[in-house]
Amino acid sequence: MGSVRKASAWLGLVEDNDERYYDDDEYSEGVRTGTGQAWVTDPRVQVASETAKETGHRIATVTPDSFRDARSIGELFRDGVPVIMNLTAMDSADAKRVVDFAAGLIFGLRGSIDRVATRVFLLTPADTQVVSGEAAGRPADGFFNQS
Repeated sequence: MGSVRKASAWLGLVEDNDERYYDDDEYSEGVRTGTGQAWVTDPRVQVASETAKETGHRIATVTPDSFRDARSIGELFRDGVPVIMNLTAMDSADAKRVVDFAAGLIFGLRGSIDRVATRVFLLTPADTQVVSGEAAGRPADGFFNQS
């Protein structure tokens, strides 16, 4: 098959009837017709969320609508789960109340709070360390510091 014909077959302009590259038995083993299962996952692959639950490495993202949702933030943080609070959907007064609530949480449970972006905060428990993205050992007055 020539390169133009291959490209046309790849684009779907002509039918790809070159059978020498395909072995039907090799590709049809994993797919069962009529069972509704179109994709078979390799059994060696683990879903990331299942692995995270087993090892305890989880981070919760909460986008509260009102101050009533602060309870879910507190419960997650009390269980030792780092929480990302996205307060962009809240009005200013309720957002301030939630930040005050979070400040009480981190003080009482000896955690820390970091501002990630405007109205987005990261609450980390006492046993969690936040690593900054800066390279270790880079001088403070490096190339990008133009002041």
